[in-house]
Amino acid sequence: MIKSCWKPLALSVLALSLLSACGQKSNENSTASSTAASAAVSGATVSVNTARGEMAVPENPSKVVVFDMATLDDLQALKVPVVGAPKKVLVPYLQQTLETVNNVGTLFEPDMEALHALKPQLIIISGRTAPKYDELAALGPTMDMSDSGQDLIGDGLKMLDSYGKLFKKETEAKKLHDDIQNLLAETQQAVKGKGTGLILMVNAGKLSAFGSSSRFGWIHTQVGVPAADTSIPEAPHGQSVSFEYVQKINPDWLFVIDRTAAIGEEGKTAQAVLNNDLVRQSKAWKENHVIYLSSASYLAAGGVQQMKTDLTNIKAAFAH
Repeated sequence: MIKSCWKPLALSVLALSLLSACGQKSNENSTASSTAASAAVSGATVSVNTARGEMAVPENPSKVVVFDMATLDDLQALKVPVVGAPKKVLVPYLQQTLETVNNVGTLFEPDMEALHALKPQLIIISGRTAPKYDELAALGPTMDMSDSGQDLIGDGLKMLDSYGKLFKKETEAKKLHDDIQNLLAETQQAVKGKGTGLILMVNAGKLSAFGSSSRFGWIHTQVGVPAADTSIPEAPHGQSVSFEYVQKINPDWLFVIDRTAAIGEEGKTAQAVLNNDLVRQSKAWKENHVIYLSSASYLAAGGVQQMKTDLTNIKAAFAH
């Protein structure tokens, strides 16, 4: 009787042992899978200084969407591909890149459906898109790279360095950084002792003047052209001025941003608007000292190509 009970009991114990072993193996597999998943998620990150503080960003993300044209300028220069950007931005040297990306709305109104479909690993924005930060951050890691508005070249170079580190392009970023630093030094030397400057924006036939503390103030504070009018207040859209004002201030140099052309609106060119009896009396006009800044100075300020283009044009104009 005892013998007859022993066999079933032994089999039961064996079955329980096997079940326990299988369960342990299953738990090990589950733990291993969990560990692998955690390892995949916790990849290397790079600390980036953004407009909202330090942010840990996944290193070298492959699906990047950009709502900042200065950033697109930098990434194009570093040969970093992007999957999405607002396509209707009139910066000539960015058009070839913009033709290859997915359209994700405008700088002011992102297309949330398009973004959701793309599933970006990183979204980069700046001032014009900044009010949409919370909505975009809900779709993926979002960096706000708005500049301070006070140090265009300094902020631009810091941003370039950050992208070099983030996308493992530090060697390329350093070369571009050094090129711009050298060009800035040459431009500073070229403008020395050559007179005062006035920065004007022409928009739909109207004029605005910008001073040293404005977003275009880098011409005074960093390039070193003395301001013809030191009393212009800090204002995002400049100080509304007249043609008589230009005649009265009488700068040695005029730096002009043609906003109408930059955003693709119809209307007179800045050159046609300024070509009138009052402006023609200024020293700047008489001496042909009128420098037209690139459209990128308005739309992609602080980008690699924008800084190179405008510094090169200023240096060349003052060298004559």
